[in-house]
Amino acid sequence: MTNKLAANAGIMICGHGSRDKDAEREFGLVAKGLKERFPDVPVEYGFLEFSAPNIHMGLNRLIKQGVEHIYAVPGMLFAATHAKNDIPSVLTTFAEKQGNVEMTYGRELGLQDDMIDAFQARIYESLGLDAENPPENLYDTMLVVVGRGTSDTGANAEAAKLTRIVNENMGFGWADTVYSGVTYPSVGVGLEKLMKLGFKRIVVAPYFLFTGRLIKRIQGYVDKVAAENPGIEFVQTPYLNDHPKVIDAFENRVMEIVNGDELGEESLMASFKRRLAAGEVDVHHHHAEFVDPEDDTQGASQADHSHDHSHSHDHSHSHDHSHSHDHSHSHDHSHSHSHGHSHSHGDGHQHSHGVYQHISHPLGPRTMIGEGVCCCFMSQFPDELLEEEKARIEGDCSKAAFAHK
Repeated sequence: MTNKLAANAGIMICGHGSRDKDAEREFGLVAKGLKERFPDVPVEYGFLEFSAPNIHMGLNRLIKQGVEHIYAVPGMLFAATHAKNDIPSVLTTFAEKQGNVEMTYGRELGLQDDMIDAFQARIYESLGLDAENPPENLYDTMLVVVGRGTSDTGANAEAAKLTRIVNENMGFGWADTVYSGVTYPSVGVGLEKLMKLGFKRIVVAPYFLFTGRLIKRIQGYVDKVAAENPGIEFVQTPYLNDHPKVIDAFENRVMEIVNGDELGEESLMASFKRRLAAGEVDVHHHHAEFVDPEDDTQGASQADHSHDHSHSHDHSHSHDHSHSHDHSHSHDHSHSHSHGHSHSHGDGHQHSHGVYQHISHPLGPRTMIGEGVCCCFMSQFPDELLEEEKARIEGDCSKAAFAHK
């Protein structure tokens, strides 16, 4: 297979990055698995933020190995902002500065058959069943797929599509999708409503590549709901990680680039350049090109360090506070907000977030206020919503989301 690659070619896997060291390590396992598929080709990886190496460092490592043609693939399940804008921006900047390197950017993992097979295998695994010899149906069980949840409606729709495919393939009695990010329904309130359907066994399957704070938060929600409902068996499915089928899916994306197989679609890079020229691109992660990822305040889990956040927003009210959460993560915030949503973090990061149009949905992110959620999108909440939710968490600082302060 490798004889199809261009001379002096190298492969670059581009991830988002996490403060959780376990997630960083697991991403490296995928790169290791892909290297086994392409033993004669340099394979490197890097992250947009939080983790080392960053994408520029990985690209530089390829250059030092004599690579002149880089096949870059996004380590993303769906094509949301990071895959569409942020990674192409970093790759383009690098190629322009380098001058003598050819850069080709592939597609997100998407709903390839291999990804669906990997997800189904993890679900069977959590149920103690053999994926190679599955039962005819699982009509007595409900499947709840947990998607990442973004402000990109297309990416959210892909998660819902996945749920339907897996539901029909495996024969669950019912299946639905909840989200851990900015869309709705959120994990906790979604599970509460789905329990009313009366199933005595519920499989909660996060469609995530790696561990991290979101996975741990999801597990915390499920543990809480399970403890409150002892009559229901909750089965937690492991995330995808380096399942062999996931490595197959990455290999497929590399070979699409090699073979020039765009499937008649506009490539992510072509789309990025077209939208950039039209002034339609809002790149969130320019900082990923300049932040020193060797700084040991990055790449650490929530409990591993404390850092300062300073959010500047231009709003009519201002307030200062400092408090410590029960996870030993201390924060000092100064807000003066107006909803352009540009965030400056004390650890050197600065980025802006697209405004999610349903941020106030009664089943969405507002249901996570009071759960100690540390997310920049919380600053999108309008003041009147914060006032409505304030009574629910009044007097309990340990449960106060940043947006309340």
